Amino acid sequence: MKWLRELTPGTREDSRLIGAKAHGLIELRRLGLPVPPGFVVTAEACRAFRRDGHLPDGLSDELAAATRALEDTTGRRFGGSPPLTVSVRSGASVSMPGMMDTILNLGLTVEATDALAAETGDARFALESRARFLSSFAAATRHGHEPPVKAADQLEAAVEAVFASWETPRARTYRELHGIDHDLGTAVVVQEMVYGNRDDRSGTGVAFSRNPGTGEPTPFGDVLFTHQGEDVVAGTAQVLPLTSLTSREPRIWAALADALVRLEDHYRDAVYVEFTFEAGVLWLLQVRPGRFTGAAAVRVAVDLADEGRISRADAVRRVSPRQVERARTPRLAPNPDTTLLGRGTGACPGVATGRIATTTEAARRLAADGPVILVRPETSPNDMNGLAVAAGILTARGGPASHAAVVARSLGKPAVVGMGTLVIDEPNASVTVGGRGLAEGMLVTIDGTSGEVALGRVPTVTSGNGDHLERLLAWAGEERGPGETPGT
Repeated sequence: MKWLRELTPGTREDSRLIGAKAHGLIELRRLGLPVPPGFVVTAEACRAFRRDGHLPDGLSDELAAATRALEDTTGRRFGGSPPLTVSVRSGASVSMPGMMDTILNLGLTVEATDALAAETGDARFALESRARFLSSFAAATRHGHEPPVKAADQLEAAVEAVFASWETPRARTYRELHGIDHDLGTAVVVQEMVYGNRDDRSGTGVAFSRNPGTGEPTPFGDVLFTHQGEDVVAGTAQVLPLTSLTSREPRIWAALADALVRLEDHYRDAVYVEFTFEAGVLWLLQVRPGRFTGAAAVRVAVDLADEGRISRADAVRRVSPRQVERARTPRLAPNPDTTLLGRGTGACPGVATGRIATTTEAARRLAADGPVILVRPETSPNDMNGLAVAAGILTARGGPASHAAVVARSLGKPAVVGMGTLVIDEPNASVTVGGRGLAEGMLVTIDGTSGEVALGRVPTVTSGNGDHLERLLAWAGEERGPGETPGT
């Protein structure tokens, strides 16, 4: 096929063509780990779409052939009975978390929804899943209309919508902030759906093989039971710690922990995975290196060398001078005059002081006169311009893998998420913390390590990363001459 590739162990293509997500899924398949079957529309097709303004010739036929093959693999019928439904997700060669569109449950036509209800004996689940499809389709296609009646036409429209989302203002802003080429385009990954909202033994989550804030070598992440994948990252629901699986779904926990170990061995690095489980069965949906920063990056590099997974020279090369600088993390040093407003979850280390801004527009306006803290119930890709100008980020909801946390770490900005006592009153440009009202423009300080939030400007102290940083710098001295640091 010209425009499509299979997500099978035998597919060997560069991530610039099939995207990092598809490349990771193929690696998962090669390792024998559970991945829903599917295929990928290449970034070359996206570039042709951007150039010509329509899907490239021949893609429709290839999509039809690929869905027929998926029907044969699964024993299901696309838009029919028993129903085959798919997820349609962006997947560029470089990570752009949440910046482009995703459509879930595609193929749930009226007929397929009835068939799903009959198959599962759960009409509520079937109708809820169709409602999720309709809402995600409308959001992605940006017109709010009903999707096409036929599943094949829905798929073509969804692929076109994901390609078009490459050009959204939020995606362009993210690429500009990270120096990503605007001409790369995105691939589109199409896979059989796994329903995290199927029943009480279903759910979705994200997992780091090590703590992204500290580098501690224990699995870390978020999980939501009876939810679908995008809900964890969106931060709209209150997540549970990943370790909740140990009591509620111990077999899922054991399978996930084993997968994380195998993936670390394969990548020789900390990893990040997205997963869904349906009726007690685990499926992996994405894998990539963890990309930790600051003190966490230092600890991971040193620990991996101690474990024999990489050499000391590799450890030194993996940590840049900027990461060494960030490893010396400022922390709040409250004094008797400090007013602590509360505590959330530290999502990206560091201290930031700035004026409260409750919207992206306010952040951009206030940032012209000094640092701002973007304070939101949760952030979404539509907040990208506000995140770009903010000195720090504070949210009422979400966990360490929420959109706010992921983007903050990619930008290296202090962040506190999931502060349950925080209420944002956007119409009145104010917030309430633990019953105390604060107007937009008031000065606050956040500590992205401890999760503390304080009124006004607060003294700080700088702490290093103890033994790990000292050892890494010593190794760097052995590898290089005096005065040089890791990454130079």
